[in-house]
Amino acid sequence: MTADGPGTPGTLFIVATPIGNLADLSPRALETLRTVDAICAEDTRHTRQLLAHFGFERPLLALHEHNEGEIAERIVARLLNGDSLALVSDAGTPLVSDPGFRLVRAARAAGVKVSPVPGPSALIAALSAVGLPSDRFAFEGFLPAKASARREQLQRLAGEPRTLVFYESSHRIGEALADMRAAFGDERPAAIARELTKLFETVLDGTLAQLQARVEADENQRKGEFVVVVQGAGEDDGAKIAEGRRVYALLNEHLPPSTAAKLAAEISGAPRKALYGQGG
Repeated sequence: MTADGPGTPGTLFIVATPIGNLADLSPRALETLRTVDAICAEDTRHTRQLLAHFGFERPLLALHEHNEGEIAERIVARLLNGDSLALVSDAGTPLVSDPGFRLVRAARAAGVKVSPVPGPSALIAALSAVGLPSDRFAFEGFLPAKASARREQLQRLAGEPRTLVFYESSHRIGEALADMRAAFGDERPAAIARELTKLFETVLDGTLAQLQARVEADENQRKGEFVVVVQGAGEDDGAKIAEGRRVYALLNEHLPPSTAAKLAAEISGAPRKALYGQGG
């Protein structure tokens, strides 16, 4: 798929690949991968297996979070020289919690055409299946691995009215749900989409308290890859949190933070963890 004519830049195709079920690779994505000059892959071993499943090979270039800044310029040089290239991640749509934006930014800055080949995305697949409001949502990607940073981020999101979407790993799903309960309250509606499009796909819904209990009770529900979707704060939730933070800010001037948060939560009805550390 080398560009037509000397001096004509090639195209950088951003190709979505399956998140589980290989039949989800679109005909256009397959044809693009077959015909580009090379494929930039997050994990070349993984992509080589994908191509082998469909019976062909292409030259592969490793592009991941550790080397993207270094090799983006070299890849853009190939594009400017007329090669057309594809960018893929291990699964789903590149750049969505995956490497690639530095390359795309550099290609566009150099005048190279960047063309999306849309397809699977765990984010959109989960939103379509869980039955929570999807007209407005905020994608937060992976929460911080460090517990204190994770809790601080969730506390900042406690009053967010849009549906919240997170990616989470099997290693931290239990801790993440516990921290969400503390920040958003036990009764906040939510859902967990696990192993989407794969053999053991499950979608659980309920309150955060119910979901944490189900995950803790079933070891299988702690395995795989997770999308956690949490309904945004309603008007009552937002009002409680806003009032709780106002009260906390006043009490925090005279009381230890933990005592101020406890009293502010009792006065306002807001989750205590959503108030702790606010206003002081």
